[in-house]
Amino acid sequence: MIDVDSLPAVGTIAVPFYLMLIAFEAWGVRRGAWVGRFVGKDTATSLAMGAGSVVVGGVLAGVVFGIWPWVYEHRLFEIPVTVASAVVVFVLDDFRYYWSHRFGHRIRWVWASHVVHHSSGEYNLGTALRQTWTGPLTGMVVLGIPLVGLGFPPELIVFVHAINLTYQFWIHTEAIRRLPAWFEAIFNTPSHHRVHHGRNARYLDANYAGVFIVWDRCFGTFVPERDDEPADYGILHDIGSYNPVRVAFHEYIDIVRDQAQRGLSLRDRFRYLFAPPGWSHDGGRQGSEAVKREFVRAHPECAGEPGLPAGSGGK
Repeated sequence: MIDVDSLPAVGTIAVPFYLMLIAFEAWGVRRGAWVGRFVGKDTATSLAMGAGSVVVGGVLAGVVFGIWPWVYEHRLFEIPVTVASAVVVFVLDDFRYYWSHRFGHRIRWVWASHVVHHSSGEYNLGTALRQTWTGPLTGMVVLGIPLVGLGFPPELIVFVHAINLTYQFWIHTEAIRRLPAWFEAIFNTPSHHRVHHGRNARYLDANYAGVFIVWDRCFGTFVPERDDEPADYGILHDIGSYNPVRVAFHEYIDIVRDQAQRGLSLRDRFRYLFAPPGWSHDGGRQGSEAVKREFVRAHPECAGEPGLPAGSGGK
């Protein structure tokens, strides 16, 4: 049996190692030892976002996640906390993470928080720490309720999720190109995650995995990295700012501005919150799906490739 009260704070323990590895990667890149790129202002912004996530996000999490202990009091089963149950909940939590992450790209309210992580035009270990300050406000906490309701202690879920996030740190690098085929087939890797951070038409809305890339393979969202098409990192509409406050809240400001337009129906205002990013009532913007369709219209020979629609599909 495992005492849940004695589980270590994985995230806190990992912080100094994160910083050392970021410094090591930057040193190697500047010496030309491996592929990569660091921009001082960008890395500083990522570190500021990471620090803010710990402070602000931690306070919000303490409030929002307070529902989990209540649910646990009404759990369906008494699940013993053992190594075996920890492994099981690790896999289930990773499945939960896949859907939470996928919703984060397809629901604007959730994207307003998650966009922070994609706002950098660079891709290095520093980018891994560019985290949102408002994650607990997205409502994705509800996806963890089934695990708590089944009988997995909230402390155990928090613990395995911290391990999940720690795993994801090292995949934010260009220094590692490909790993053995069996590993690439099962696990999320730097190659797979570079695709996820790319704003290329082929790469948009793909590879949502946390640890196990098999979820993307199962649900049709896997796109392999192409050697002939390096990822162009960032978001479709770059905000052009290193200001951490601007990075943290720019999409929320845009949502308020969109909803403040005159003459909108209630349905339009609702969709500005919950439709996919890029949706507009007059069709004047391009979201990821429109970018993909436009790419296929310009390159019909690519229709049906992983990540791309089978045809133009109209507007």
